[in-house]
Amino acid sequence: MAKRVITKIGDIFCAKVNNHHKRYLQYIICDQTCLNCDVIRVFMEKYPIDACPTLSDIVNGEVDFYSHCDIRTGIKKGLWEKVGHISNIGKIDHVIFKCKSDYTNVNIDNDWRIWKINNNISHIGTLRGDSYMYAYLGLIFHPEDIIHKLKTGAYPGVFAKFE
Repeated sequence: MAKRVITKIGDIFCAKVNNHHKRYLQYIICDQTCLNCDVIRVFMEKYPIDACPTLSDIVNGEVDFYSHCDIRTGIKKGLWEKVGHISNIGKIDHVIFKCKSDYTNVNIDNDWRIWKINNNISHIGTLRGDSYMYAYLGLIFHPEDIIHKLKTGAYPGVFAKFE
């Protein structure tokens, strides 16, 4: 029988980027607006593989992006491992997610929706203003997609066009 993986808000995980570097991510909240999905914040800093930064240093670093994903699946697949827990999850009231009805048609740009974590979704049509253009993609990404973004700076596939 497989061991049950338990995660808690505030857990910090380490993901290997390559043979020389690693990056960190933190489980910050469950977003009921997006199918009760885990939300992570991924930190910008790339550390040498043998570095041992303090949890405080990690969470006080610059955030690269926020994303929805299943943290437990990433653990089970060995894509990241838990390295600790800290209650500092940062401020989340500024985090805005965006999604489209149809990502396959890049020519349609008037079907955008936005929301803040655990708030109602608003249909806004065309993205306007800096706060919406820089909103994070509100899809639920596979852990492999998160690793791809850690390594390359973009999600794989058609979604990269909308970041």
